[in-house]
Amino acid sequence: MTAKGPPRRRRTTDSDRTARARIRDAAIERFATHGVAATNLKDIAADAGVSTPLVIHHFGSKDGLRAACDEYVASLIREQKSKAMAAGRNLDPFQAIREGYDGTPILRYLARTIADGSPHVDELIDEMVEDSLSYLADGIANGLIKPTENLRETAALLCLWQLGTLVLHEHVKRLLGIDLLESDTRSLIKWMRINAEVLAKGVLDEDFYEKWRDAMKTAERQAAEERPAERNENTDRETT
Repeated sequence: MTAKGPPRRRRTTDSDRTARARIRDAAIERFATHGVAATNLKDIAADAGVSTPLVIHHFGSKDGLRAACDEYVASLIREQKSKAMAAGRNLDPFQAIREGYDGTPILRYLARTIADGSPHVDELIDEMVEDSLSYLADGIANGLIKPTENLRETAALLCLWQLGTLVLHEHVKRLLGIDLLESDTRSLIKWMRINAEVLAKGVLDEDFYEKWRDAMKTAERQAAEERPAERNENTDRETT
């Protein structure tokens, strides 16, 4: 007997309702709720209304299915973020939230996937950082985002910031009263407001930041110059 899973919420705008898509969506829901290790293909097949051999036919294995789920989730986020950046100053944040995450397991999937860990996690995060480079550049071009000295560092930091928050979702709920994993529009709007204030207004005094930045850059250069010398000293000790 297969374990009964949670009610599955389908994206009503998803026209891709092939067997492959049903399997993928069922897997995302199962992985988000139970984790990959605790989920078997038989339960996913039952949720999708197909046979287990058909799951294997489309994805090869649970590992292959998980990779396909990662790719699909990353594509949804890329689509939502790119659309938001393209809107520029005409962006409707409420509509963006409703279209992107309302009633979907995407945020729960990311939280569970990253916390569980696997070789696929590195690939997923790398893909999300690469995607963010593109839509951040679009945001800078249309005036929605301030230019940055190092776009890759900014993209990586923002991506890790948001993903780390999902892993700590229980504390977000405890401290801020925001339930990120339920993808509730009201909670996500509050979360967006808090993030926007920090990102737009900042935390550090600008004059202090300018002095601090120059000092840190000097320290970084000095540390980089010292590392080769340290390695050479260690090599000399090993050969004597």
